[in-house]
Amino acid sequence: MTVADTRDRALGALSGLALGDALGMPTQSMAREEIAHRYGRIGALLPGAPDQPIAPDRPAGSITDDTEQALLLAELLIDGAGRVDALVFAGALERWEADMVRRGSADLLGPSTKRAIQRLHAGESPDQAGRDGTTNGAAMRITPVGIAVPATDLHRLLSLVVQASQVTHNTGLGIAAAAAVAAAVSAGVGGAPLSDALDAAERAAEAGARRGYWVAGGSIAARIRWARGWVRGMTPATLADAVAEVIGTSVAAQESVVAAFALAEALGDDPAEALRTAASLGGDTDTVAAICGAILGAAHGMSGLPADLLDTVRRVNHLDLEPVVDGLLKLRAS
Repeated sequence: MTVADTRDRALGALSGLALGDALGMPTQSMAREEIAHRYGRIGALLPGAPDQPIAPDRPAGSITDDTEQALLLAELLIDGAGRVDALVFAGALERWEADMVRRGSADLLGPSTKRAIQRLHAGESPDQAGRDGTTNGAAMRITPVGIAVPATDLHRLLSLVVQASQVTHNTGLGIAAAAAVAAAVSAGVGGAPLSDALDAAERAAEAGARRGYWVAGGSIAARIRWARGWVRGMTPATLADAVAEVIGTSVAAQESVVAAFALAEALGDDPAEALRTAASLGGDTDTVAAICGAILGAAHGMSGLPADLLDTVRRVNHLDLEPVVDGLLKLRAS
């Protein structure tokens, strides 16, 4: 791997995250049947309809909380020289939500993050505030950690995942889900084939499950492993049914994060197809597509992503991802 190749894959990870996020924006929190009736199968960047429950009237190509919070975390990582202060992060998330309210958006903090911030205001410590955070919020924004730390240093990677997750998702489930995404992205940025990157995700999820507070729920690592084996060889129609109806696409980490890995396994050779499928599934479509896009963007680099759609996403959201990537790669090399 050359330095240029690593940079291309890192840029692919953040770009894939943003593209998946934007493709899933108009369908988030909608039922699969309603998406099929209104749009058919998602094949392009679409605007948020006036009655979109989270992103009404948003322009086609608009990103949501997945990308915005990932870029917020990236900024804190770079400014903190590779460390994330829990209270600083919580404050930044709270200011982000306040800005979204001022902009008239309904795209606000998720349930685990909002509950954790309320606990901080009530005087609880940062390590206790996220004691029951089991949703996908930590996983959806963790991609910058995967860029900043090599997957070969699992201890360092997991330590930073915990720093970035504990204030809102300090549970074995929340940390395992975030660790899986970070490891898959990191391995891809480092040049690993997709299958190896997904294997790395399973190992990281197993290690992450031993961190944070215990909560009841199926193992993230075991569910990813099972899902990968189950979906191999499925036809696209069968795959969509399997992910939507059996794996699930809710905000629960055991569903949406596992769904993203299932799509990466089954459609990893065609990132655009994987993201279109994710955006059509119903439920937390923007997060499923964003996580899948980050994993496949890291594995394929920029050439694996549709340039015309990316150009639109970057223009609509005024995204300048190169300086962010360069800052994160400096941390990776340190």
